[in-house]
Amino acid sequence: VKDGVFLFVEDHLNRLVSSVKGLENFEVDTSKILSEAYSFIHMDKITDGSVRIVLTKEVLLIHQADITFPTDEQFANGINTSILNWERKTPNLKIFRGDYKTTVNEKFKQENSHGLPFELVLTDNDGKLYEGSMSNLFVIRDGKVYSAPDSKILIGITRKRVMAALENAGVELAIGTFRPDELDSEKDAIFVSSTPFDILPVRFIDDYEFNSSDNEVLKMISKCYRDYTEEYIDAYKRAFNG
Repeated sequence: VKDGVFLFVEDHLNRLVSSVKGLENFEVDTSKILSEAYSFIHMDKITDGSVRIVLTKEVLLIHQADITFPTDEQFANGINTSILNWERKTPNLKIFRGDYKTTVNEKFKQENSHGLPFELVLTDNDGKLYEGSMSNLFVIRDGKVYSAPDSKILIGITRKRVMAALENAGVELAIGTFRPDELDSEKDAIFVSSTPFDILPVRFIDDYEFNSSDNEVLKMISKCYRDYTEEYIDAYKRAFNG
């Protein structure tokens, strides 16, 4: 939620429907869910934050998610991350998996050389970085932006908007993954994207350090994304008020 508006809510609801179809395939009333969600944030006076929707055949649960948002310093200088080797079984479905959740929670409690991680970066069995535990991961190399293949990742809502920002910025998207030791700490940049925190530069991946926040391509993508988000919020408010 930003400025009282659910960002890209159509995409979130479509993904919810797809996840339900992939498991139980019951009818989902997205209009009712959206109405209930707005009633919830208005009642609790939530203008900025993160809201989680949990849906089963019998229950609709809407609550404010306990998420740590980045500080201004983290936006400016980049975040600290740790590596977690984990291959997703059904990456395109956003469903609860107890074993994954437990492993992630335990890893977040473990400090690396730079303190507690803000995010975890998942690696496959070849040691290639492919996704964040709660975000999509991108690598900038030689002016191109690299992402893992769609088959390996949860297609994040913000990722779709990052694609639009790349197009607006005239930046080419390529498919590819890298091990941390294959990347140049000075020339290459890494960033993650997620609805709760938009676009964040990555400074540390365990003991690997990157100068991501000073990357000109990343600065251009971030500006295009912010412009896109502001336009979305303005369009919703005009439609709602008018």
